[in-house]
Amino acid sequence: MYDAPEQQPVVLEDDAALQQPIIRQMLVQLRCMDSYGTYDTWSDARVLDPLVLTKERRRAIPVVGDPDETTLARIKAYYNAIAQMVERETGLLAVPVLNISHEGFGRALILVGKLVALDKTLRDVHRFGFDSLDALVGEAEKQLGKAAGLVAAHRDVAEL
Repeated sequence: MYDAPEQQPVVLEDDAALQQPIIRQMLVQLRCMDSYGTYDTWSDARVLDPLVLTKERRRAIPVVGDPDETTLARIKAYYNAIAQMVERETGLLAVPVLNISHEGFGRALILVGKLVALDKTLRDVHRFGFDSLDALVGEAEKQLGKAAGLVAAHRDVAEL
């Protein structure tokens, strides 16, 4: 993932999106995965800033590349947050499953019981990011809505 401290941050401390439930959950997930305590002194905006890829940032990332561990952790945090929100909305245990090759291709699934509530094909994960926090919130809410809708429509399978 793009992580250049010499660039100006694009996520501001007073960004209203920082209060959205999915963003709050992403912060919980990212801070939980931080086993070295790197994020302990970082503000929420600084922790999330690498997830926002402006045109300049996206241009700086090679078209072909392998994802690093930090990028993979951000992807895991994103799908863990969505799974947690599915749990909150449906009252059923939601389990995220990620399968990503070393080349950055794979799938993200969220399973609720025997139901595949979310199935997302992943490509070029070394370029994982969003145009803004609002875009992240919009995409996550869209995926959450679809997953919760599937659980509601097939609750008998989700409860298995």
